Amino acid sequence: MPTEQYAIGLDYGTNSVRAVIVAVSSGREIATAVYDYRHGDHGVITDPANPHVARQHPADYLDGLRASVTAALSQAHAEPGFAPEKVVGIGVDTTGSTPLPVDRDGTPLAFHEAFRDNPNALAWLWKDHSAMAEAEQITALAAAHRPHYLARSGGTYSSEWFFSKIWHCLNVDPQVFAAAHSWVELCDYVPALLVGETRPERIKRSVCAAGHKAMYCAEWGGLPDAEFLGLLDPRLAALRPRLYEHADSSNVRAGGLCPAWAQALGLREGTPVAVGAFDAHHGAVGAGVRTGTLVKIIGTSTCDITVAPKDGTAAEIPGVCGIVDGSVLPGYYGIEAGQSAVGDIFNWFVSEVCAGDASLHDELTQQAAALRPGQSGLLALDWNNGNRTILVDARLTGLLLGQTLHTTRAEIYRALIEATAFGALTILNRMKEYGVPVERIVACGGIAEKNPLLMQIYADVTGQPMEISRSAQTCALGAALFGAVAAGAYPSTEAAVAAMTGVKERVYRPNPEAQAVYAELYALYKRLHDSFGVAGTTDCLADVMKKLLEIKRAA
Repeated sequence: MPTEQYAIGLDYGTNSVRAVIVAVSSGREIATAVYDYRHGDHGVITDPANPHVARQHPADYLDGLRASVTAALSQAHAEPGFAPEKVVGIGVDTTGSTPLPVDRDGTPLAFHEAFRDNPNALAWLWKDHSAMAEAEQITALAAAHRPHYLARSGGTYSSEWFFSKIWHCLNVDPQVFAAAHSWVELCDYVPALLVGETRPERIKRSVCAAGHKAMYCAEWGGLPDAEFLGLLDPRLAALRPRLYEHADSSNVRAGGLCPAWAQALGLREGTPVAVGAFDAHHGAVGAGVRTGTLVKIIGTSTCDITVAPKDGTAAEIPGVCGIVDGSVLPGYYGIEAGQSAVGDIFNWFVSEVCAGDASLHDELTQQAAALRPGQSGLLALDWNNGNRTILVDARLTGLLLGQTLHTTRAEIYRALIEATAFGALTILNRMKEYGVPVERIVACGGIAEKNPLLMQIYADVTGQPMEISRSAQTCALGAALFGAVAAGAYPSTEAAVAAMTGVKERVYRPNPEAQAVYAELYALYKRLHDSFGVAGTTDCLADVMKKLLEIKRAA
């Protein structure tokens, strides 16, 4: 029997970095270690004067890399036969779009003394929404001059994305913009660091980041052309040659592990490192994504990922976050959608409204589980952090309808869960409307693992069974899988997915009675969705509260 080989997956999240070591033959996880970021509030640096600001210090990325990998390797020695030299590949996923301003050598400006205390020189975290005005201007100019740029981005450019953030930096802090030789996505920076080549013009760039967040497409020559960027600002046009011309899928090697990091981590010099990608996209791979399978990564926000054949009709879907060749599986369109807040909404209600701690989630979940669908008489919109898909509007806010003097905390808690399920159904319907087959839904993430009530509500609302990924670390597993593929351990990504991923035995199946009630509620949700979110909608909502009371009485 051949000697087992291993791969390392690095998962850079919002609050921490996780290193997972897996057996290449099966995807079995033999070790995992987590490093919590030290800067800011659980790794997020905010601005009390601007609630839309969210930054991270790149020092956390380096410290987390060293600490998580060495801790995981130490733990892995408990595995019979394991040795660090049996690690054949390394993969990386990160949040995104999380761009860093860097100098000519690829050193983040935050490491320069001149910018040590300047938040604009930090990494601009995915959840930074401070560039809303710039995003709206990019959308308007692209619609007028380069409509094909928007066609692969769902028709609207987001404040969470690459060029919005860079342009906002230029507008609010031209000194940082001028000092930045280039900007590098976090998912490109970490592999570049590992292989010892951080000069921006030498870095292997991720097509996942480029296509979903930076309007990159090989069909029109890569990134947006200089003439278009000049319409935004001539200084953005001048930046373009210092960005990149080509981007790759994660089955491609970014390079081999450099001597410095090999020594720091205790790994073999030259170990293949895969091109990086975003966490949700690698998470979908770790959950077994394939044509017809939609993967829902459910956490503080959600990301919905699926793939479609390139010869199908999925090239343009209004409102999704991107349709990108090779961003998930090489040779397929990767399709991304999602919700800007899910777990964050529940945490907001528990901590800010109820002034409770984490234990209150369990109490409210138990009480909410005792309620029948529609019994609360409530209906909510899940836009507490804006709408990512399908309206793509960060200026939208949450709504709770149907409250009376008898409304309880548990009823509101359940209504918030139901609202996120209705938002999920809206995304699912949009994909199906544009010919993307969704025959199977696989969920992953901490909430999917720990909250049976939410999973059952999602099954009842969508009318489809909800499966759960076998791995609790699907993002890191997907990263490790691509590390194995880049090392040549599998002939294709599909072969690696078939061997290294799977689902749990438990499946949440729709309850027909609950499904019927939720169909009534969703019809009302969709009216609220369009009335508050779609310009020009003229629906009269005078009957909605009364219909909620009717549904409540029936329940």
